[in-house]
Amino acid sequence: MEIDARRANAFLRDPGACRAILLYGEDVGLIRSRGAALVKLVAGGTDDPFRLIELERDAADRIPEEMAAMSLTGGRRVVRLRDATDAVLGHVTRALQGRGEGFLIVEAPGLPSRGKLRALFKAASDAAAVACYPVQGRDLLALIRQMVTEAGVQVDSDALTWLGDQLGADMAVTQREIEKLILYAGPGGRVDMEAARVSVGELSGLSMEDALFAATSGDIQATDRALELAVAEGLTGVGVLRQALVHLQRLHRVRLAMAGGMPASEAAKAARPPVFFRREGAFVQALGLWSAEALQAACQRVWDAERACKRTGAPDIALAMSAVLGLAQRSAAARRR
Repeated sequence: MEIDARRANAFLRDPGACRAILLYGEDVGLIRSRGAALVKLVAGGTDDPFRLIELERDAADRIPEEMAAMSLTGGRRVVRLRDATDAVLGHVTRALQGRGEGFLIVEAPGLPSRGKLRALFKAASDAAAVACYPVQGRDLLALIRQMVTEAGVQVDSDALTWLGDQLGADMAVTQREIEKLILYAGPGGRVDMEAARVSVGELSGLSMEDALFAATSGDIQATDRALELAVAEGLTGVGVLRQALVHLQRLHRVRLAMAGGMPASEAAKAARPPVFFRREGAFVQALGLWSAEALQAACQRVWDAERACKRTGAPDIALAMSAVLGLAQRSAAARRR
């Protein structure tokens, strides 16, 4: 089944007889937080290694057997697959055809909206596909107001509007910044413009995606700032590179669509998953700087960097940051030509 955005939160709190959920979309932070919430709901957290099996994409062939296995300590097992693509379709199909009692969570940032994996979950009676896109506009303002109000804090209208402009690119970042703001205001406190700026700061809206959009549009300084913030918030080297690969792959798909003569601005609006409206300008600029061949080559370099990160003792953060800054330098050079 397909779960629309309005029903997503309620469904994820009670998925009923569903035994497999696909989390896909542009908001990586929301995908991760929803995946973690499902693990807690089904397995009670991550303390029991016999009830939670976390797999990377290259180990997807283990999904059917892990779904069928019984927990040695009792309770339902959760199999959580990270960074999935349509390449895992066969393994997931076999798992859904089996009779195991395990619960499958598939996290697939950047999955094409018409991808085969999404179609599989949409058609299955005991599985669901849940889109995870950035919250924006009135929905974002309502979320911010709800969070501060539930904490017993008031927020001025101008501060709320400013927060809406700064946040929303990544749900995990948004939640952390609002929680920090609530602590700053204190119980019964009030958030005005000064409090918002002091607590959240001008760089709060930055995320790994900001770094990547800046990199592929040639803004080296913004790439460096956003990248340092993302790493400071706990993102690993492999995590940086996987998000970079998703971003480049989406650019590559749109660039191929432009081969038929579609203008860059029109192609960007047709991108799937959709481009967050505040990033459309950077996305269009990147399409003008990168050919399909250059994007394909960049994908390979990022993939090689990820493999290098997995070697024992490798300086993964340094390798990842170098790879992303390399994208920015290449884009900046293209802008000067």
